[in-house]
Amino acid sequence: MGGIPIVIGVVFSVLIAFSLADWISMKFFFISLALMFITGLRDDVLTLTPRDKLLSQLLPVIILVVFGDVVLDSFYGFSPEFEFPKSLAWGVSIFSIIIFTNAYNLIDGLDGLAGSIGVIALLCFGCWFYTTDNYPLSLISLVFAGSILGFLFFNWQPSKVFMGDTGALTIGFLLSFLAIQFVNQNYSLSPNHVARFQASIGTVICVLIIPVFDTIRVIVLRLRKFESPFHADRNHLHHQFINLGFSHAQAVLMIGGINIFFVFLAWILREKSDLLILPLAIGICLIINQVLKVAQQRHVNGRKS
Repeated sequence: MGGIPIVIGVVFSVLIAFSLADWISMKFFFISLALMFITGLRDDVLTLTPRDKLLSQLLPVIILVVFGDVVLDSFYGFSPEFEFPKSLAWGVSIFSIIIFTNAYNLIDGLDGLAGSIGVIALLCFGCWFYTTDNYPLSLISLVFAGSILGFLFFNWQPSKVFMGDTGALTIGFLLSFLAIQFVNQNYSLSPNHVARFQASIGTVICVLIIPVFDTIRVIVLRLRKFESPFHADRNHLHHQFINLGFSHAQAVLMIGGINIFFVFLAWILREKSDLLILPLAIGICLIINQVLKVAQQRHVNGRKS
């Protein structure tokens, strides 16, 4: 339940820095975040079934989408312009938030991994929102990043405390919220704005590439074996590095390096569209997956010989 001190640190910072107007304008976000925190805490204490955990997440997500109006409502230039009907926008947004919240939760399998990936993404969002004068979202991002950094001192190998669902679901939910806000705000910026990325969707995918890549990868592997997508196994990205003989700390640094590489890729190609960014990101992920597969085969053959 290491998520508890992370959230306590954030609460103190936000109480000091936020005005009453900021609290009121973001009330539905704070309500839904608190409910997701309680869901994670309840799972850490009672160990919910996957079905119960999923159902418990619906309430905070619906509040954020329906009442907080945090929605994905178009293709954002990826295809011919088409504004989603309200019901479709709600459905796409609820599905996206739940999928990514749980995708982030799934990478919490090594000491320091989820925290490190969270810090990288939150720093990216925090700096970007600051350059667009969205100071409340910048503050939220940066104080969470700072609180997680403090947590990482005790979560680095050998770990003394673990994030648990209390932290992983809360942070995953926060990143989902920030991702949607980024996509909408970035798409509405002037084409000449210094902070604008031409590829709204592709940029978010690059920032959040580790949870996205890892989740899609393990789901595909499980379906190929005719197993449930919710079946636990040791096919996650971090397991692949451990199988190659990396320590927890070394694996985290390697995976964090991959994440930072994708962030720089998005920045370098910020004037390119999703039609280039997304296929390029997919291609690089496939190459990484193949390299890890070949390296593991050689590692196993080397041990046998």
